[in-house]
Amino acid sequence: MRYLVPFCVSSLTLFSCVRSALPPPCDSQIYCTGPILHQVQTAKLFDDDKYFVDMKLKAAPDAVLSAFHNLSNESPNVTVAPAKLKAFLSTYFDKPGTEFETWTPTDWHDKPKFLDGIADDSLRVWAGKLHELWKSLGRKIHTNVRDHPEFYSQIYTPHPVVVPGGRFRELYYWDSYWVINGLLLSEMTDTARGMILNFLHLVNRYGFVPNGGRIYYERRSQPPFLTLMVESYYQATKDEEFLRSALPVLEKEYGFWMENRSVAVTVNDTTHVVNRYDVQVGLPRPESYSDDLELAEGLSDEHKDLLWTDLKAGAESGWDFTSRWYIDEDGGGGHNNGTLRATHTSWVLPVDLNALLCRNERTLASFHRALGDDDSAAAYDQAAARRQEVVEALFWDAERGAWFDINLLTFSNHFEFYPSNLAPVWAQCYSQAEMGEKAVKYLKGSGALQFPNGVPTSLRESGQQWDYPNAWPPLQHMLIEGLSKLPSEDAKQLAFDLAQRWIKTNWLAYIKHKAMFEKYDVNGDGKPGGGGEYEVQLGFGWTNGVALQLLDQYGEALTSGGRHVSPGFLLPLVISATLTLQ
Repeated sequence: MRYLVPFCVSSLTLFSCVRSALPPPCDSQIYCTGPILHQVQTAKLFDDDKYFVDMKLKAAPDAVLSAFHNLSNESPNVTVAPAKLKAFLSTYFDKPGTEFETWTPTDWHDKPKFLDGIADDSLRVWAGKLHELWKSLGRKIHTNVRDHPEFYSQIYTPHPVVVPGGRFRELYYWDSYWVINGLLLSEMTDTARGMILNFLHLVNRYGFVPNGGRIYYERRSQPPFLTLMVESYYQATKDEEFLRSALPVLEKEYGFWMENRSVAVTVNDTTHVVNRYDVQVGLPRPESYSDDLELAEGLSDEHKDLLWTDLKAGAESGWDFTSRWYIDEDGGGGHNNGTLRATHTSWVLPVDLNALLCRNERTLASFHRALGDDDSAAAYDQAAARRQEVVEALFWDAERGAWFDINLLTFSNHFEFYPSNLAPVWAQCYSQAEMGEKAVKYLKGSGALQFPNGVPTSLRESGQQWDYPNAWPPLQHMLIEGLSKLPSEDAKQLAFDLAQRWIKTNWLAYIKHKAMFEKYDVNGDGKPGGGGEYEVQLGFGWTNGVALQLLDQYGEALTSGGRHVSPGFLLPLVISATLTLQ
């Protein structure tokens, strides 16, 4: 195997083969770089670094910079006392949240039809409570952000949004796929449409969708789910004009990933184009500034920059952070060893990103076909076929029966368990039916099904939040959806069983805490997850969306008691004791 340089694929003929011009890194000397950011964050005035960079300015940036210059006695190297910093912030900044207007979704109503399909009375009432949460998570950006953006870190978008919740007080990219699917079940098509229009607006502005709605996210994206958001909306509304207007923007985003997040890998004299996460900005993340500085202590300037770029790439992956991105160069032989300092996200070719792009390519082909453009549809069909070849040639391991990330340091696969190892099943990006069935066998033998409250994100307890013992809603849903699409009753039964445990986990947590969390612990009935850079957040957008989708799909058979009730449309199947719900 041979690793080549970042690569633009002229043979695709789907976009101009010119590396797109990216916007410069955020140049705000308050929110992204400079002495104010450095001193406030290193003084640790707030429990969460994100709090400061979400604050609104009370005066123009130049005036604030000048005032701080005077405060620090005209020397940026002088450390300002914490009391003076607090007084300075009180004078020149408002707390986060002033960028939003009070807003309630106008298309919310109290009896969406999907509730009628939930047989369990307790779960039906709970689903109604989840449906109500859309109102509390709705946000509308104040027009002052549009008219005076220099006072805010908030990126203006023209339509209201449903946010994840907690510290995530703005829109986020891949979270919104499950939020939008939940909104569509709640018959809130106007709100869903507005969210998609916001993302299309961002692609037109930046060339891609930023990680989230803040200027400090302007150079990194997240897993590209916008095409699938449009697919969900089109399936719900059959709005052909909306599809026609969105399609060129979706192609623009696809071009960004192919032009700016791809490499060429040669295997057996065949060159494959593969995508990865890669953010070339060698600075600490403003929203995690002090954490990034402390993590890089003792490194050379060059290695600090490399670590910070790979931390940003890890954030771009959505898996921030995980042993999945660790590559120990010194003593681990290039495997997933080490600590957070061993994060080398851009050195890993992720199977789930390539599976997602495979599904996007097929979806883009279907869009063109629906609009009568057979030539463009054929071009995307060809791109999807090439992608499937890549996924099988590079990631598939026939002996193990799953797909595994590639380490570009050793040019080998990483064989540890992650739910992403089954992402091609969810994306239906494989050529032989036996691959799907082998993947079921792999999952059963992996050890990941022994937990009563979901499938963990890994089997390694690293202390990072995208590792054991945490289970995350999007990964549960992708796994369940993939299994449910396989033809065998064995796979379908397993999908239902995993849906039952996940609903049980969410339900018990809601009963105990009257809240929905971003992640859960696979070992505790209703126990929120932990680890990582911040306390577990509640709200929570994608958690609610996933729960509503599962309640809609399996509502006739799911029970709040968590006892296994085999759905009538499935054949009886005895699953090992490790799968039995207690």
